[in-house]
Amino acid sequence: MPLQSSPIQAEITQSDGKSFEQLRRECLQNGVLFEDPDFPARDSSLFFSESVPVNVEWKRPKEICSDPKFIVGGADRTDICQGQLGDCWLLAAIASLTLKPETMARVVPPDQEFDHRYAGIFHFQFWQHNRWLEVVVDDRLPTVRNKLIMLHSASYNEFWSALMEKAYAKLNGSYEALKGGSTMEAMEDFTGGVGEMYETKNAPGNLFSIMKKALDRGSMMGCSIDITSSAESEAKTTTGLVKGHAYSITGMEEVNYRGQTVQLIRIRNPWGQVEWNGPWSDNSREWNYIDKAEQIRLQQNSTDDGEFWMQFEDFKRNYDKVEICNMTADSLTDDVKHHWEVSMFEGNWIRGSTAGGCRNYIDTFWTNPQFKLQLEDTDDDDDVCSVVIALMQKNRRKLRKEGLDLETIGFAVYKAPEEEDHLGKDFFRYNPSTARSKTYINMREVSERFTLPPGKYLLSQPLPKAGSGLLVLMLCCLHQPPMPSAPEEESSEEKGLRRLFDQLAGDVRKQLFNTIRKEIKFEGLSLSTCHSIINLMDVSFQPLDSISVPEFKVFWEKMKKWIMLFLSFDTDRSGKMSSYELRSVLSAAGMRLNNQLLQLIGLRFADQNYEIDFDDYLTCIVRLENMFRTFQALDKFKRGRVRMNMR
Repeated sequence: MPLQSSPIQAEITQSDGKSFEQLRRECLQNGVLFEDPDFPARDSSLFFSESVPVNVEWKRPKEICSDPKFIVGGADRTDICQGQLGDCWLLAAIASLTLKPETMARVVPPDQEFDHRYAGIFHFQFWQHNRWLEVVVDDRLPTVRNKLIMLHSASYNEFWSALMEKAYAKLNGSYEALKGGSTMEAMEDFTGGVGEMYETKNAPGNLFSIMKKALDRGSMMGCSIDITSSAESEAKTTTGLVKGHAYSITGMEEVNYRGQTVQLIRIRNPWGQVEWNGPWSDNSREWNYIDKAEQIRLQQNSTDDGEFWMQFEDFKRNYDKVEICNMTADSLTDDVKHHWEVSMFEGNWIRGSTAGGCRNYIDTFWTNPQFKLQLEDTDDDDDVCSVVIALMQKNRRKLRKEGLDLETIGFAVYKAPEEEDHLGKDFFRYNPSTARSKTYINMREVSERFTLPPGKYLLSQPLPKAGSGLLVLMLCCLHQPPMPSAPEEESSEEKGLRRLFDQLAGDVRKQLFNTIRKEIKFEGLSLSTCHSIINLMDVSFQPLDSISVPEFKVFWEKMKKWIMLFLSFDTDRSGKMSSYELRSVLSAAGMRLNNQLLQLIGLRFADQNYEIDFDDYLTCIVRLENMFRTFQALDKFKRGRVRMNMR
């Protein structure tokens, strides 16, 4: 959420690292028109799963009409007319954006035109993943028979909306990637706002005042009608409404109608046509009882432009969902504005490591990403804290060309115990959640508003075990085993270990590890594992021709512990353990890893069934031991240098 008081500089996204101004200046100096190498005028920029059905020509606006303009008479909601692409959700958000001039100027910078300093390059700014991004495009647009086939304006010579759609398509990989979506997704990308959703059939009684307050505060709103099957998608009803179609909400008003106050809502179809034909529609008799000045105030007209009024009760009966994108996290149910603190965490879901599924998979649910949250400041005159939690999955539209799409996501909030790091299986088995998202759904983002008592909480974000995605670091530490005893103080066990070492010394000592087969089913240790073990026992960091008894003693104590740990997780004695248990095993061995390292290790050592055999397990744990030992030696060396400098 951009709750900043001053504008943030947008990040450059062009692959060559050049900004819009740099690229435009170069084109003007060289006397050429910009051609975008990152989003070329080719079929691959249009579709990734199908061939282009018609002969598409990419043309610049000056090749389409004689007097092109970026914006004609100010940008407004009538500039958005849907083309051949099923991106009504995006168009509904753009229509709402035109109602917010300041935000519009951020997304669509006005410093560009087709005459002054024209170089065939335009730029737009979008908010994604807590940062503003600058997206540049050339002005070559897809046409058929000299007409735009995608988003276009009602004015034949106005091109800001078509170029904005192209920039958003570039941001997401292609035009096809924009097929289907939630209006909320685009509204958040235009503003960085906080999303909330209401179901009209289960909404609070003051839904009208909530929505009116949202508009008054500058929020963006959309609505839609649910479908029960794909056959109903964009099916027109007898009342002129379209199912499975995204609309933008552009006005909320109360009027005096024959002595009674009537609540009205103004809605726009991004098609630029097809309107509601019931009460309060463009040519309905209800308008005959409204004063002409009042009609002008309401901007009521009878043209077939896709925009219409309807009574709010009819709206609730016919529409199913309302999406609201607020510019701040303030509640729409009260009149008080607050200062909000915003925290953002990033992570990953990786199959076999941190994609543990929902509560139905209790054995792996605990492996999902976990984040700590501490609520301290209570609301005014209350003993609870307001918190808005939003979970977003990143870059899924870009991955559509690889056959991937949105995963089903949700989250749960738990009361966190003191001094606990990553909570294990037993915690979730015996402790219910304090709050959770209403549903698990395949949307880019799910968000909820809660009021919770002050305290420490844990957020868990489940993802199906079959999924992976982007959604963050923890302390790394190691518990050292005791150093070996001096020869004269050795116990009977240590003396026996020395005899065993003498018996197996030299090249034959590898045979020792084959004795592990008595406890664990596996094919023996690889040469790589043996090399890692020898490196571990070389505590002096010097090349050794043989391993000393003290080094062997240290290693053997660790080996016994590692064997017992493996056996405790190899429950069926198959010689393999689940990769989901890797965090527990390493934690029990005294190794605390952050999520990123854990995911990389899981990808390296787990097989296609997300299992790790003993040889790979031992290689992993020995290499980690070596890594920690190296870090500790370096840290000790640095501290020694600091002490010397202080002297």
